[in-house]
Amino acid sequence: MQTVLSGIRSTGNLHLGNYFGAIKNFIKMQHENNCYFFVADYHSLTTHPDPAHLHDNVRKVLSEYLACGIDPDVATIYIQSDVPEVTELYLLLSMNAYVGELERTTTFKEKIRKQPENINAGLLTYAVLMAADILIHNAHKVPVGKDQEQHLEMTRKFARRFNQMYKTDFFNLPQAYNFGEKLVKVPGLDGSGKMGKSEGNGIYLSDSPKAIKKKVMRAVTDSGPTKANQEKPEAIQNLFSLMQLVSTPNTVQYFDDKYNSCEIRYGDMKKQLSEDITNFTNPYRERIEEIYRNDEYLRKVAVQGAEKAKINAQKTLKTVREIMGFKNF
Repeated sequence: MQTVLSGIRSTGNLHLGNYFGAIKNFIKMQHENNCYFFVADYHSLTTHPDPAHLHDNVRKVLSEYLACGIDPDVATIYIQSDVPEVTELYLLLSMNAYVGELERTTTFKEKIRKQPENINAGLLTYAVLMAADILIHNAHKVPVGKDQEQHLEMTRKFARRFNQMYKTDFFNLPQAYNFGEKLVKVPGLDGSGKMGKSEGNGIYLSDSPKAIKKKVMRAVTDSGPTKANQEKPEAIQNLFSLMQLVSTPNTVQYFDDKYNSCEIRYGDMKKQLSEDITNFTNPYRERIEEIYRNDEYLRKVAVQGAEKAKINAQKTLKTVREIMGFKNF
């Protein structure tokens, strides 16, 4: 059984793109692998979040993971800052990470463009902390999106460098997890690109019916087709792609026929789409709210997850320290 690790920043709520792109696969994956899921609260510090909101953000993300079906009795789900071994491994790996290679990472260059007033050391060494998250459990596989492929390659580089420097084969060279199927790319509501928090075009599993309707009704459209069976522009195809995920085949076919016959009314389509998204997300939203209010359950999950994660993390760190020459008197 392979060890698989996945994390999510504590600043991000789960949206439909998360669910259809990965979460539904995580639910299956946890029964087939030794899975670790963590809430990456340390990573969020690179943007200096409000301390008053940090814990609540962690609480929300943890509630959403659990509501979607991640089982703490099957997988290990924990909060990054509850496992201090991660930060020690981060320090040790940093000693063999070079400034030039860190400055060349795509995400670092993007971040400093977005926040030129806050170019901190955490941004520079972000890839090292991510490597520590993965290597603390010596993971074989990591589910990553296209935007994280470079960080996974950096993790392999740090693992390979450690093995070569200390003449060992201790660290695995983690690979991207392949779900065995083409992953769904969920479009945003702004007419192009994928759904995402940073793009501001997402529908979240915790959104109220009112919020969902407001977002969908503002989705980008055009004046409508001018000839039968014409190709759909990207913004319109995005609406149909969303509908294919949450509506019945008959509903999709109905609006597709209306489009092809130049009779479509986008207002009617959006109204139907918002209702279908609401029907899809309602069970998750209700479950998220229920879990979020359950202090005892969340505390139990967090403590249990930290204890399980620490067993493996302590074993990894002990071996790493011994390999590097640290010994107790």
